[in-house]
Amino acid sequence: MKIKRYYLDRISSMLQPGRVLAIYGARRSGKTTLIEDFLKTWTDGRYFLGTGEDRAVKEVLGSSDVNLIRSSFSGYSLVVIDEAQAMSNVGAGLKLLVDTLPEVKVIASGSSSFQLASGIGEPLTGRRRTATLYPIAAMELDAEFGGMALRQRLDELLVYGSYPEVLTTENAQDKAEALHELCNSYLFKDILAFERLRNADKIHRLLSLLAFQVGKEVSITELGTALGLNRLTVERYIDLLEKTFVVFRIPGFSRNLRSEVTKTSRYYFRDNGIMNAVVNNFNPLSMRNGNDVGALWENYIVTERMKKQEYSRIISNNYFWRTYERQEIDLVEERGGRLYGYEIKYGKANPSAPSLWKENYPDATYQVISRQNYADFII
Repeated sequence: MKIKRYYLDRISSMLQPGRVLAIYGARRSGKTTLIEDFLKTWTDGRYFLGTGEDRAVKEVLGSSDVNLIRSSFSGYSLVVIDEAQAMSNVGAGLKLLVDTLPEVKVIASGSSSFQLASGIGEPLTGRRRTATLYPIAAMELDAEFGGMALRQRLDELLVYGSYPEVLTTENAQDKAEALHELCNSYLFKDILAFERLRNADKIHRLLSLLAFQVGKEVSITELGTALGLNRLTVERYIDLLEKTFVVFRIPGFSRNLRSEVTKTSRYYFRDNGIMNAVVNNFNPLSMRNGNDVGALWENYIVTERMKKQEYSRIISNNYFWRTYERQEIDLVEERGGRLYGYEIKYGKANPSAPSLWKENYPDATYQVISRQNYADFII
C-alpha cells in the first residue's frame, strides 16, 4: 500500500528556474519516495538524480569550478540531489549551479535540518524555497481513504503514529519493531554523527522525560537535575532534537499580563509512535489511564495541526496559554491579527472558555477540539 503524498502534485508549481527547492524531513519520512514518484511524472526535459553521498557529485559541486559544473550539468532541465546533507558546503555548490545554469530547476532534499539548512542557508539567500515533509498526515490519509477510514484507524494512529513503513505494516508486533528500529538506527543518527555525541543514553533518557510531560510545561533546570547535566547541555540536546524533527516546542503566550506564564515551554513529539517507542509502551488505549490517553490525544492533534499549517501554508504563531490561577488553553494560534484558542479534550467534556481569557481577550475565539469535531481541525 502506497499513500500519495500531499506535495506530489505541487512540486512542479514550487519549482522555479535558478532557484533551489529544499525538501527537509526526518529520516524515513518518505522524501526519497516522494522524489522518485515525482520524477515518474516529469516530462519537461532530461533530469539528473544523484545523492550527496555520491563521490562524483561531491567532486563536481564541491569543486567551485564553474566550467566543471557547467559541463557536468548542462543539458538537464532538472537536477535533484537527495540526501544533500551528506555534502559539506552543499549550499555553495548549489549556488554556483543555479548561477551558472540559471535555466535549470533544482531540488535538494535532506534529513537533517540543522545540517542542510546551515549548509544552504546563507549561500542560497533569495535563491531557495523550502518544504518540510512529515510522517504521513491525517489530511493525506483522508484524501486517500476518506474520513470514515481515518476514524476507524484513530486508535492505531494514537499508539503507532504514521511513519510510512509503520502505517503500511499490518501486524502490531511488526509496527512496534519498526518503530524501535526507527529510533535506534535512524532518528538519533544525525545527532550522534554530526555532533559527535557520545551520550546516546542521555538523549534517550531526555526523550523519556519529555514523553511523560507532553501537554505540560517543561522545566529545563529540572530536566538537567534528573539527567545530571547542566542547563546549557540540556538546551543544546533539545535544540538538536527539534532540528532533527523528533520534537518541537510550543512557548507560552502573553500580552504582558502579570498572571500569565511565559517562561516555560511545552514539547510535543513529531510522531506518536516515536513517543511510545521511547517509553516502550504500545498498549492499546483500553489499557491506559485517562491522563495517558489525554496526552496521546493532545500530542496527535497538535502535531497534525502543525502538519496542516505547513502543507496548507497557514501562517501562524503557535502558543499555549496558562495563568498562575491555573486557567489554561492548550493551543493558541495568532494569525491574521486575531487570536484563536483551542482546548483539546479526548473525552466528552466541553469546558467553557476560561474567564480570564474572555476578560483579557474579548475578541479572541475559543473552541474545544474533541473526537467529534477533530477532523475539520486537522484536515
